[in-house]
Amino acid sequence: MALAIGLVSQLLFSSRIVLQWIQSERAKRVLVPTLFWQISLVSSFLMIVYGILRHDPVILGAQLISYAIYIRNLQLLGEWRKLSPWFRAAAYAFPVAMLGGFVAGNRHFSLRAMLGTEIPGGLLLLGAVGQAIFLLRFVYQWIYSERKGESSLPLSFWVISLVGSLLILTYALLRHDAVLIIGNVFGTVVYARNIVLLRRQLRDLLAPLPVPGSPGEGQ
Repeated sequence: MALAIGLVSQLLFSSRIVLQWIQSERAKRVLVPTLFWQISLVSSFLMIVYGILRHDPVILGAQLISYAIYIRNLQLLGEWRKLSPWFRAAAYAFPVAMLGGFVAGNRHFSLRAMLGTEIPGGLLLLGAVGQAIFLLRFVYQWIYSERKGESSLPLSFWVISLVGSLLILTYALLRHDAVLIIGNVFGTVVYARNIVLLRRQLRDLLAPLPVPGSPGEGQ
């Protein structure tokens, strides 16, 4: 069950990246559609469930923070209030209910079982550092967007994403976690491509304009 939920979540995560990638390639610059954040929210909720079922504190902690940031980006875009009131209420209530059941505990999952995790300390630290860096991208993006007053993904966001994804991929390989491996192998390719697109976009913006009457002008 946990594997199925995790794979569906990663499929959704990958679909949002493909969507963003295709639109960016067509425009020859990095674009982030509203649907990117909507898919992210649903995917993050599923990963919260996956983290609980796997008793993985790295995944659970990271996704709880990401979940809140996805909602905030939808608010900054002015899209949050356009969603159904039932959806918004469920978006707030479901994670709280899941965490409540996790703390109370049952035969499938419990906070006590997670606290007694058998993940080696060094491996847990690697995963925590990777997730912390991966989360830092959205904290940075959140602050950047708040200052601009609109949702935006700067170049630094993609650089941080690439570094964090590589560390999480290493953690996933050592943990034999197919869900994280699938998600991060694909992610690293897209993050690297977005860095190339943004660097090209910034270079074009900073290129000096041709001086009227200069050689090549009007040719």
